[in-house]
Amino acid sequence: MIYDMISIGDNMKALFQKMDKPLLFFMVLYTILGLVMILSASSVSAVLRYGVSPSYFFIRQLIFVSAAFLVGFIIVLRIPTKKYRFLAPLYLLIVFSLLFLVFGYGIVGGGAQSWLDLGFFNLQPTEFAKTALILYMAVFYEKSIKKKKPFVYNFIPIIFALIIFFLVAMQPDFGGAVIIAGIVFFIFLVIPFEKDSKVQIIKYLGFAAIIGGIVLLYSGSDLFNSTQLARLKFQEPCQRYMEDTGYQVCNGFIAFHNGGLFGVGLGNSSQKYLYLPEAHTDFIYPILVEELGLIVGILVLLGYGYMLYRILKIAKSADCIRNAIICYGAFMLILLHLLVNFLGTLALIPLTGVPLPFLSYGGSFNMNVILILFVVERIAIENKQNQEKRELALLK
Repeated sequence: MIYDMISIGDNMKALFQKMDKPLLFFMVLYTILGLVMILSASSVSAVLRYGVSPSYFFIRQLIFVSAAFLVGFIIVLRIPTKKYRFLAPLYLLIVFSLLFLVFGYGIVGGGAQSWLDLGFFNLQPTEFAKTALILYMAVFYEKSIKKKKPFVYNFIPIIFALIIFFLVAMQPDFGGAVIIAGIVFFIFLVIPFEKDSKVQIIKYLGFAAIIGGIVLLYSGSDLFNSTQLARLKFQEPCQRYMEDTGYQVCNGFIAFHNGGLFGVGLGNSSQKYLYLPEAHTDFIYPILVEELGLIVGILVLLGYGYMLYRILKIAKSADCIRNAIICYGAFMLILLHLLVNFLGTLALIPLTGVPLPFLSYGGSFNMNVILILFVVERIAIENKQNQEKRELALLK
């Protein structure tokens, strides 16, 4: 027993030494920053709006992220990515089942029926569907390219992606559906297909998107109900202050203005006093700028950019198509969340309720982000292991 524990400890130490330390550092740093901001941003609404302790959302977020880091270190880092050939299809099947369950047993939040009540935790399958698609496409196209499968064979993942897209869109979760579509499209761009094949695939994807839009339009889906259509009015929010979309975004602008260069001080935001109903989720960044200032806000953006750079660097060092696709998928997942959230809060695109990685409150979302980044860390480990093997081979 003691020997086994020592062996596990030595193995974890060896894995830790090969991890991408800058990426891990920023994961931990942003997780801590997120916890601090969630405690500050949610303290008022927790008491006045939800009737719970001021630290309620902070404690729950702490549990979620702690569990994700434990699973990441103890399980994800120790699973070689070659085993995803079996695990990825199984994971996709589980996600499919959960998405179908949402329609029969899901609970409504934010106008969408997107969560499953597990008693101790509300699970949002949409978040895990993003990673499931990334992993499945990675193992599928690695096999397809190696064995030079027929052209039509490459459309199998698209069928699964379209089904997931429609399941998410009909909840309705337009933001989640758009991000899923963006991830799948970007992965296609980075897969080393022959040029003619890639052009054909993109054409078919465009055709499928048009057909899908028509089907949704005439299906009676709640995606196009009055609430969702109202979100398409996103410009000049302060002139539409009495409307929901105008009210939230305009108060976000006020938070930015209040913060100035150096902020009003941690915990001193005025906009979190129910002016921003979702201050600890979608609008966490305006609260951060209001309390810590524009300079810190810019540093946060630069930090996100550096994390994305580290992911791309690991992708370019990958020794197989599978691992490269996983990294590119993780890159796009985080980038799209950043773009949709920031552009929405700045009234440059419609507001779709997309959270910020690490900073926004959300159990399913942050657990999924942390775990896929641990997968990226596992790939970084395998890159260094393979490099060491090549160096040893040269010495022999």
